[in-house]
Amino acid sequence: MQPTQPTDEIEVEFERYSDGQPLVLLHGGMAPTEYWGPVVPAFEGYGAVVPQRPGFGTCLDSATETSADEVLDREVRYVQALVDAVDGDPILFGHSYGALTAIEAAAATSVEAVIAYEPAVLPGDYRADADLAGRMASLIQDGKREEAVKRYIEQVLHPDGIEDLDAWLAEWPVWPDCVALAEEVVRMNRSVEQYRLPDRLDVDAPTLVLSGTDGPDFLRQSARNMHDALPRSRFVEFDGVSHSGPGEAPDLIAAEVDAFLEKYLGQPD
Repeated sequence: MQPTQPTDEIEVEFERYSDGQPLVLLHGGMAPTEYWGPVVPAFEGYGAVVPQRPGFGTCLDSATETSADEVLDREVRYVQALVDAVDGDPILFGHSYGALTAIEAAAATSVEAVIAYEPAVLPGDYRADADLAGRMASLIQDGKREEAVKRYIEQVLHPDGIEDLDAWLAEWPVWPDCVALAEEVVRMNRSVEQYRLPDRLDVDAPTLVLSGTDGPDFLRQSARNMHDALPRSRFVEFDGVSHSGPGEAPDLIAAEVDAFLEKYLGQPD
């Protein structure tokens, strides 16, 4: 782990693999840094940089210090500090909320390119009825923390339903430790529910927006909406891949990323 103290006093910690061009991997809501374990070998030509997102191990604070409408700004500033801390011209690769952060950070700082897998953005018609944060908060208040996290997992990872969620969770590496993040996930979900995708995003870097046919329909639509709002974007949807795409099919996704970066940056495939 490499700690650094940037000039704006945001302390960042990250694991860096090899000396290639930095590829900053930003995990999603319930996925810890270990999510990227199967992904890193697929990008051996790059210098993978794996940080812990704020609130999920670093920059811990309470809702009184950082409200839901400040969460995204907190994470963007953290990515800016990461960009300043790593050697080389970074590429940002984000999954879910990490993908939204990557795109917003690319609008605020200079990066070589952005890869965004199903950014956590709600389409307007879906957002109008979104109440996951409220339902989770009510369950937590009633002392049902595990149930609160299960509602998130069902909606995001199993949108078509699952016959035996408890059996699936028993095999999920981050369960039950992720229950400790329940309040942070509520705050993140409120941030997602409040976010409004602009008609045009001020991102100069070329961006690859990815999705999978087996993910939630609202995230698939959001990925397309994000692509439409970006000035330099390519959209690719993978057949039979879920919202967990990067960890589920790393070689398939790495091949698409390599082709994209070869075209726009001249990276070797």
